[in-house]
This record gives sequence, structure tokens and C-alpha cells, in this order.
Amino acid sequence: MTVSGGNVSGQTVRRRIRGQTVGQRIVRMALVAAGAVLALLLLLATCGGGQDGGGAKDAGKDGGQPAKAATEAPPATPRLAAPAAYDNTKGWRIVGGSAEYALAQEPALVAHVERSGADRFVLRAYDARTGRTVWSGEPWRSLSDPAYFPKLLTVTKGDRRFFVTWSYGKVSGADALSTGDSVVALDMYDARDGSQQHTELPWPGVPVVSGTGPGILLTDGAATATVVDPETGRPTAYTPKDLGAPKGCKNCGVRTEVRGLTAKGLLVGGRTEFWVKGGWYSRSVAPKGTDPVSGLPTSVTATGQILAKWQKKKPDGWDRWAVHDAATGKVLASVDCRKPAIEPGTYPQAVTAPGGQYLVAGNLAFDLRTPAPKEATTGHCLQEKEGSRPVTLTSVTDDGIAYGTTSPTSAAGTPVEVPLATGAPVALKDTAVPPETELAGTGLFRWTDRRERPYLIGYPRR
Repeated sequence: MTVSGGNVSGQTVRRRIRGQTVGQRIVRMALVAAGAVLALLLLLATCGGGQDGGGAKDAGKDGGQPAKAATEAPPATPRLAAPAAYDNTKGWRIVGGSAEYALAQEPALVAHVERSGADRFVLRAYDARTGRTVWSGEPWRSLSDPAYFPKLLTVTKGDRRFFVTWSYGKVSGADALSTGDSVVALDMYDARDGSQQHTELPWPGVPVVSGTGPGILLTDGAATATVVDPETGRPTAYTPKDLGAPKGCKNCGVRTEVRGLTAKGLLVGGRTEFWVKGGWYSRSVAPKGTDPVSGLPTSVTATGQILAKWQKKKPDGWDRWAVHDAATGKVLASVDCRKPAIEPGTYPQAVTAPGGQYLVAGNLAFDLRTPAPKEATTGHCLQEKEGSRPVTLTSVTDDGIAYGTTSPTSAAGTPVEVPLATGAPVALKDTAVPPETELAGTGLFRWTDRRERPYLIGYPRR
């Protein structure tokens, strides 16, 4: 070792170190320790947040630029009381952002809307396994109040997945469709690379927007609808005259409403019957033992099923709930239940496992792996029984485990898990947090800290 700027040899320096006083050695040791700590801090500051999906340290696009680094250290990852199937000592989390998120199976991504400044938003896609940022869209302004996050959904067309954000409001200026028009603004992102396109449609009232079929469905809550192609942004409008009610259906023209979009076309319901435009008619697929003109669809899933309620030919206080294949109308599974609350299109909302093999809706649960014989009922009705409490299910995994609570609203009560092989609820600890869904072997959990910051947390399966 040599020291420049003087006539001191390396040998002389070594001798002086050996000849230091105790006080000099203590001072030197303290300086070395401080330098080591500083080096460690610098190393950590330059590393990506592998278990912090929300930290913008991962590379991505944000208006064509890498995501900006966080200005303050993120909070520690919380360890929730997850069910035993999940490892809460590992995983990732996204802090802040919207309460909604959207999923894509292939690639396995979680999309999340986050703020980008005071009045702009950005959509980011995260790897469901690691929580790392895969891509970020360009920031944009919402048409609605910037205090609220734009809505978010997933649309699947063929083998392509799209994330779609939308907002509703009035626009003005040279780029508006016409000054003061109320419009729906749609931003569509290809899940593979985040490529983005924007579409605006004139719309007179607050729309109902869904993504269960191969397009984005907008309705007025009644019989007027528009379907937007996620690939091109091109809209196709439908009026009540375009809905093609089946011949001889007296109930189809009463309280007619577009209820969803399937791969075969629009799902339309009347007062008590329903049909798929250009496809099948409910009267021809009624479950055995039910009144064929009593069908009422309640929800459509993105994996191709329709949940419907039917009245029995011989009323006994119980209704028949059936899951139909959206392409053919065929009954996949059914169960009898005592007239649970129903609001078509809203409740009970059907939720499927990521792969579509299982379906839950309120206190109903179905195994869809084997089509049900017409004379059998093959679902589970988890209503209140003697000595037990009712169960409301909110999620189900690909291995047939459903999660929920013993509460009609799912907001309180005892957490439970239900193996659909038996349909028997098993109580979890009162502090347990059930997963909202599962993707690529990762359970997704919601949590809010004491500062009212929302977290989206991913725990891997054990």
C-alpha cells in the first residue's frame, strides 16, 4: 500500500498502525464500522424491492420511462394470519392504490391502478409470483373526480388478455366528441406488454360496465348496450330491437335487460325468461323438475358460466339454483336452496376458481368438473342449519377450497374454509384473513394499516 502526495512508504504506514495507541485503535475501529454500515445502506438502496410490488424500484414503463424510485422507505411487510395453506413468511405487497385489481392467467399478472401526481393515474402490471413490476402504462387523467380511482376489469378475447380502465364524466375542448358531452373513457392494455389504446364513447347516463365476454359491455341498466372490441376499440351498439327475443316468449318483452356478454353473444333477460342472442333459450335448458318459464339469471362469469335461479314445478319453499354453460345452456351443476336474497346482476355474485373448475356465490357452492345428471343436484347450499350459522363464500381456489365468513354480508363473522368435496365448513381463527383469490399458486389478500393505507399482499402456497 502507498499513500500519494507524500514520501511515506507502505512499510512505514504498517509500522505506524501497529504502533497506534489504544485510543487511536478505538477511533479507527469506529470509523471502519461506520463505513461498513454506510456501504450496506447504499447496497440496499440500489436493490429492487423483490417483496414490495408497490415500490417503484422495479424497472418498467411510466410514460416511456422507468418507474421512479420511492422517496421514502416502504413500511415493513405485514404478516397476516393467513390460512395454513399459505406461507405468510414470504411473498410481496403493493401499498396504496385502488381497492380494485384485475388478473390475467397467461401471463400470470396482477394489474393495479395507482396515483401518478395529484390528478393522474397509472396502471401497473405485477408478476403474480414475485410482485415485481412487469410494465407500467402511461399516466392519464380520469373523467370522474380525481379523489376516486378509475374502475378496472379484465377482458379475454381468444388467447389474448386485456386490462381495461374506465371512467365516466363530461369533457370539453378541442379533443372532445362535442363540447360538454358525457362520455365513457376506456383505456385498453394488452396484458403481454402493456401496449395501450384509448377510446371515448358518448353516453347519456352512468353506465354499467363489465368484461365477462370477449368484449367490453356497456349498458344503461336496461335494454340498450354497446360492446367494445378490446383489440381495435371499435364499438357495436344494440337497441332493444336488436336483441332478438325468441318466438313465443311472452315474458321476454317485459322488463327486458341486457345481463351480460358471452362468447356466443349478449345474455338478455326478461321478466322470468332469458336467452343468448343468436344462441340458446332458457326454456329449452330448464333443469329437470323446474318450471321452464321461471328462469332468472343472476350473474355471468369470465370463465363461461351463467348462474340462474329456477322455481320448482311443485313449490316447496325451495328454489333450484343451476350453473349453465354460457355457450350451450347445458346445466353443469345445481342445488336446491331456500330462496336466498337475489338481485339479478348484483347478488349473489358468482365467483369462480382461476381455472373455472369451481364456482361460489353467496351461500352456494358448485363443483363444475363433471356435468350434473339432469335428475341430480350436485352443488352445496350452505344455509343456516340447526345449531350452525349461515356461511357467505367470497372466493374459491383451483384445489376446491372455498373461503368466506359466517355473516350474510361477509364483512364480519367467523372466517371459514369449505372443502367443496364435502361442503362442510371449517372455522378458522377469528384473526384469520381469507384470500380474495388465488393466481399462479399465490393467494391474494387485502389489508389496511392504522394509517388507512390499503395493501394488496401475495403469499405463496406452501
